[in-house]
Amino acid sequence: MNSSEKRVAVALSGIFATRMLGLFMVLPVFAIYAENLDGFTPTLAGLAIGIYGLTQAMFQIPLGRLSDRVGRKPIIIGGLLVFALGSVVAALADSLTGVIIGRALQGSGAIAGAVMAMAADLTREEHRMKMMASIGMSIGLAFAVAIIMGPVLHSWFGVSGIFWTTAGLAIFAIAIITLVVPTPVTTRFHRETEVEFNWLSRVVRHPQLLRLDLGVFVLHFVMTATMFSLPLIWVKNHHFDVANHWWVYLPVMALSLILVIPFIILGEKKRQLKQVFVMSVLALASACLLIWWQHDNWWLLVMSLWLFFVGFNLLEASMPSLVAKFAPAAHKGTAMGVFSSAQFLGAFFGATSAGFVSEHFGAGNVFIVNAVLVGLWLGMAISMRQPPYLSSELVNVGAVDKQQAQALVMHLTAIRGVAEAVVIPEDEVAYLKVDKNALDREALLDYSRGDDYSIDQKDK
Repeated sequence: MNSSEKRVAVALSGIFATRMLGLFMVLPVFAIYAENLDGFTPTLAGLAIGIYGLTQAMFQIPLGRLSDRVGRKPIIIGGLLVFALGSVVAALADSLTGVIIGRALQGSGAIAGAVMAMAADLTREEHRMKMMASIGMSIGLAFAVAIIMGPVLHSWFGVSGIFWTTAGLAIFAIAIITLVVPTPVTTRFHRETEVEFNWLSRVVRHPQLLRLDLGVFVLHFVMTATMFSLPLIWVKNHHFDVANHWWVYLPVMALSLILVIPFIILGEKKRQLKQVFVMSVLALASACLLIWWQHDNWWLLVMSLWLFFVGFNLLEASMPSLVAKFAPAAHKGTAMGVFSSAQFLGAFFGATSAGFVSEHFGAGNVFIVNAVLVGLWLGMAISMRQPPYLSSELVNVGAVDKQQAQALVMHLTAIRGVAEAVVIPEDEVAYLKVDKNALDREALLDYSRGDDYSIDQKDK
């Protein structure tokens, strides 16, 4: 990527990360804080944690498509303002109802689709996948930092202070999008990042993608349920003050992340992705069972939590790659949109169900529910097909008519390492699935009509 594209990658990744940081920091401390709010019940506390997932799932696809019509920046800035407003409402609330309204507003500022589309607008086709990977990594990093920083900020400012911090992060993100990120000269629909409504039913019915959609639903169900229930167990069973929980989360998260990179390399380089995937689901199921069985034992609880985050972080890192591998070449955006919506719905139902189970059966029993769900997912994971070891590539082929597009597909699929090619004339782009280890990249570049495009030139 050139310097302008790198600047955009850093800026948009920062916007994504600050927003996700704001959503996640409250997770490891809210269940304890909520007990002091008017109208408290554990079920409503779970709803307050998870409601952002419901509104996020409802609005992310429509707002992404709306940005095609009215522009990316208005949608992103408007979404961040709604997110900031929700944070202020939650910070000022003295009742659970107020926090629920605030969290719902936070989720309603669903800018993910618009940010990804803007990233596509401002990046040349051959570097677009790098941009998406940069943004994806920022989300994972934001989660890890949030789980550690939540208890720290709680000890300094309380949960209301976390919400005020979140509002400040949203204003900071508005400054980044306004001052750092250039306005795209042209805005158009990008199939690799946006949802095509006429393809939704086909993506939902795709047997391999459906396994991944249900899987990410379970993964985020279990994550939010765990982060709701675990603080209750630390405080009530072990008398461990919530302000000190980061002492456990920091080493546990760090040690789990150390294992992620070698296993991802094993999966990709040695073509063992399915095996790593199944092993990760098994680790998650085992961790949930251990936490349920031994949550009164301090050291076994910590070891179980480490195993939990090993499985969670491996799955969080590998599943988007699996979606990209199974998705049709020209419709990855639709597949990722459905996957992302399933993820947010999982967060909503996980937190809400954890509140209900905690209220009626005890916080420890949340983990038997988690274990059963992950066990069902394990069956789906074992029956998943071995993924094709192919990567997505985009090539700017310039203006072509239908006849030329058909001929171009034949030429492209004849190139060594190209497994699938789709050329849609109005897009002026070839959507490819390639084996990077075998790809004849020089032969592929012969069909590129790209020029020395740069964002700096567009700015002028």
